Amino acid sequence: MRILALGDSLTAGYGLAHADSFVPRLQAALDARGDAITILDGGVSGDTSADALARLDWALGDKPDAVIVELGGNDGLRGLDPARMEQNLTAILDRLQQDHLPVLLSGMYAPPNMGAGYGQSFRAVFERLSRRPGILWDPFFLDGVAAHPELEQADHIHPNPAGVAVIVARMVPLVERLARRE
Repeated sequence: MRILALGDSLTAGYGLAHADSFVPRLQAALDARGDAITILDGGVSGDTSADALARLDWALGDKPDAVIVELGGNDGLRGLDPARMEQNLTAILDRLQQDHLPVLLSGMYAPPNMGAGYGQSFRAVFERLSRRPGILWDPFFLDGVAAHPELEQADHIHPNPAGVAVIVARMVPLVERLARRE
């Protein structure tokens, strides 16, 4: 079972040694449990949903059996239109489901400084997409890490190694469920 982690800097491990980043740590956790799952690193720092859509064919070149979609953080940080983000994410999910790939969609929140209205519109995108048939839903990729400075890098956006450990511990059961959907 090969699972592509399609994401942004949170997947790519911005600011971390490679061994401390999400994909290697998730792989190590799955290996320790004896899971026959290989995680493919499709994280690109700075990617918006539009960037990920543009590189989707390339990212699928390794022929994954399932996909984790962790996107939207940079759309929110840049204040991009949530409706456009929804179009991009919908196109990504459409393609993955057209290819019969099980999907784990990981949600995101907009930064609070973007305002309540923007934040609500942004969050509603993920809630709508989570209701698509066949989508396995992780409400918030940074759950348990965001707003915990001891788990964040100095930028208060990206997790530090301890934060990655929290994310991985929470994601392992979801990834195992995703693998069973093949």
